Amino acid sequence: MKKGLIAAALGWALFSGASHADTIAGVYVGAQVWQTDTSGGFADSENTAEFNFDDDSNTAVYIAFEHPVPFLPNVKLNYSTLENSGSTVLDSNFTFDNRLYTAQSRVNTDVEINSTDFILYYELFDNDLVSFDLGINAKHIDGELFVVDAASDTSGSAEFSGIVPMAYSKVQLGLPFTGLSAYFEGSYLSFDDHELSDYQAAVQYSFIESLAIDMTLQVGYRNVTVDIEDLDDVYADMEFDGVFAGLELHF
Repeated sequence: MKKGLIAAALGWALFSGASHADTIAGVYVGAQVWQTDTSGGFADSENTAEFNFDDDSNTAVYIAFEHPVPFLPNVKLNYSTLENSGSTVLDSNFTFDNRLYTAQSRVNTDVEINSTDFILYYELFDNDLVSFDLGINAKHIDGELFVVDAASDTSGSAEFSGIVPMAYSKVQLGLPFTGLSAYFEGSYLSFDDHELSDYQAAVQYSFIESLAIDMTLQVGYRNVTVDIEDLDDVYADMEFDGVFAGLELHF
């Protein structure tokens, strides 16, 4: 009888410890596909042009590591692509790469921006009902911009890169025992004439919850604004937004 009770107690202890292993340390890995609508424009002066862009798909992948060590922040890395192209009949003159593009000419544009977030954050609350993360984000932006005059074949290009420190936060609300939750996550900074923001809101459904791994589906909306003044001689005022779907694994 005693042996049976001891075995049952040990079994329950092992089960309980495994089921709560993520409270000790956890790794989150996710990927998202993002249907992106792009608006705005760029130039090599404050006189930025307004371009037309086609809808396109972009991607984002991330990994986060959470731990119980006091005063040591959790870490998250997030890599996103912001790519789009289009064709526009110009309303007015603008210059780019020291070349003049005149009004009523048709230009083809291409935007290729990569964004990498290095996030350090603390979990101020963390339970099944609500969780709240707060931290800082060093966002590295690396981009290339291209313009081609369709008639004269005049072309210009520019590259820019920089690290922008941003405030970071995430709020998640859950419905216990349903697998459903919703979250809002964002980074924001405004200084001098630069303004950048990156936020997303989504609903989630955890369809697999096991001792080894949790799997969660995401559907939501993401918005990224890039308003920069004279970063590597580039001026840009652009917005990327649209719906996304994703999958997250929790080990």
